[in-house]
Parts: sequence; C-alpha cells; structure tokens
Amino acid sequence: MRTIIYYFTGTGNSLAAAKTIAAGLSDCELVSIASLRNTPGDIVPPAGRVGIVCPVYDAGLPVIVAAFAHRLSLAGTRYVFGIVTLGGAGGTSALRQLDHILKERNSRGLSAAFDVKMPGNFPPVHRPPEGKEKDGILASADGQLTEIAGRIQKGEQVPVGFSLFAWLMHAATYRFFSGSVHAGDKKFSVSDSCTSCGTCAKVCPVGNITMVQGRPAWQHHCELCCACLHFCPVEAIDLHSMQGTKGRGRYRHPALKIEDMKAQAEGNR
Repeated sequence: MRTIIYYFTGTGNSLAAAKTIAAGLSDCELVSIASLRNTPGDIVPPAGRVGIVCPVYDAGLPVIVAAFAHRLSLAGTRYVFGIVTLGGAGGTSALRQLDHILKERNSRGLSAAFDVKMPGNFPPVHRPPEGKEKDGILASADGQLTEIAGRIQKGEQVPVGFSLFAWLMHAATYRFFSGSVHAGDKKFSVSDSCTSCGTCAKVCPVGNITMVQGRPAWQHHCELCCACLHFCPVEAIDLHSMQGTKGRGRYRHPALKIEDMKAQAEGNR
C-alpha cells in the first residue's frame, strides 16, 4: 500500500521519526507540512495510507499542523496514523486534538496513535539532555519507532489514549499558546555575538526570518519551533520566556542538517 507521511519538525526529532517509520514501510513518501502552508484548497493524499508526524507544543499540535489537518481530505484513504514526539507530557492530548480535527473534517479519525519520547528541546522548559542521557533517549526512541512501523505495516488499530493530566494541561495552556504563537517571536533577541551568517533565516520552516543589516528580523508568523535558536552556531539568539534560554543549552537531532530544514520549507525532499 502506498503511504504518505506528512511531517513538521523544528529540531529534527519528528523528521527522524518520520524517516524511521518510512524505512519500515514499502512505497512511502515524506511530504513537508510547511511546504503546503500557502497552497490553496483541500489536501487530498494520493495514497491508501497516511501518517502525520509532529512534535507536541503546549500539550497540543503545532498551529501549522492543526491548520493542515483541517484541510486534509481522507476520502480515498484506508488507514491514518498519527505520531507525536515529545520531551515531557501532553502526547495523548495532542493526538486527541488531531483525532478530533480529522473526525470533524472527514467523519473519521486516526486508525492508530502513538507518542514517542525524544530529547526535550524547548529550553525555557527543558534543559536539553546531553551525552549518554541524550544517546539513551534516542536509542530507546529508535527501537520504539521500529516497532511502531511494524504495527502500522500490519494495519493494527491503536486507539488514542487518555491522560487526565495531559488533558488538563491542554485545557489550561493551549488556547493561549495557539492564539499568541505567531507573535511569540517578539520574545526572541539576538546578541552582539551574531556573525550575520544567516543560518537562522535558512532553517526557519515558515520563512519567518529575514536578514536586515546582517541581523535576523522576525516577521510575526512564527510557529515557535525554535529552529533559529538551536541552529545558531554561536548561540546568539535567546528566547525570553519563563526561565529564558541563556545558558540552558541547545539541541538538534544529530542526523539533522541545515539542508533538511531548507528542504522542509521548500518541499524538496
């Protein structure tokens, strides 16, 4: 059965997950959700099996992924799976949100739903793990994803789980997050250590950064994926939220490259 996996990633965890799943399936294509953001009309996958892979933001979906799900037409699709990557809590609530959107749009939801723990990488909340701790989390995730790919290949039905804590967290925080995320880039700053390399603009999946007089300028359609923060080679970018990010480490999946992020934005994968 032909499979299309739609993905969104900020630091590479979800892209790595999508690639591992794709490797376990036959005739599978990866498609960037970010590359479809400005296309008109419904999205009709030419595949019998469809997957959506993304991170968890504030116990819910990235806003760009929620908007994509509202446009997704599944009339010709027999099996739909969702996989969310996360460093903390909120996986079940994000999957329930996705399931609900798909049911509203298509009168059917997810055939299978999975959450996978990967290194937390939102520095105001998670100080990214390093060394053996990071390697252990990634190795465990790889094993889980390989198992998940096998279950998807068999067409297993895996219902969306429920966590009261995740549901309460989603109810308490997600509405504010989704309503303010695009202007959340006002909390980014760039220090004098900036080298004007332009990496931040290159990796932004939604083209939210332009270089003005050699320094990044955010354009207020941010998804708060923090790719700009994590990819800066001199850590010149900080996010002033909660505990802030200065001195709290940076992270990207070890297999992720700048070219992968550019491909995500442009749809060249």
